[in-house]
Amino acid sequence: MITRRTLLTWSATALATGVSLRRAVAAKSYPVSYTDAQWHQRLTPAQYAVLRQAATERPFSSPLLNEHRRGDFLCAGCDQALFSSTTKFESGTGWPSFWMPLPHAVDTMTDASDGMVRTEVHCARCGGHLGHVFDDGPPPTGKRYCMNGLVLKFRPAAT
Repeated sequence: MITRRTLLTWSATALATGVSLRRAVAAKSYPVSYTDAQWHQRLTPAQYAVLRQAATERPFSSPLLNEHRRGDFLCAGCDQALFSSTTKFESGTGWPSFWMPLPHAVDTMTDASDGMVRTEVHCARCGGHLGHVFDDGPPPTGKRYCMNGLVLKFRPAAT
């Protein structure tokens, strides 16, 4: 998780240099890193828009919305396992939703874009934008990790 102190440091740096906060966060060092040109080669234009520019896919457009097999959901940018199918639930929002990520799989930060304050979710391995987390999910966590299916891959469990 990105701490408040780190966020404040990045914010101060962004203000001092004129760089946007999103660009300051993107400058964080992640275990998997590619140049912008390499990201464009690895991802479709729609995946690039979501994973690297924090766009949002249209609701009810992801084939993973109706994925119900046992397995893991991975980051399309770096293949990091993010969520287990055992934590997936039907939220009715139009995006794949989970009540908990796998340990150390994601980072979060405050997102004050689009006139609202939300908690943004990033892949902890490559920093890619995945979606947002809300406090209206089911037990046991009460969380709803509302993810863009476009930037997820599904890996079925071994039989």
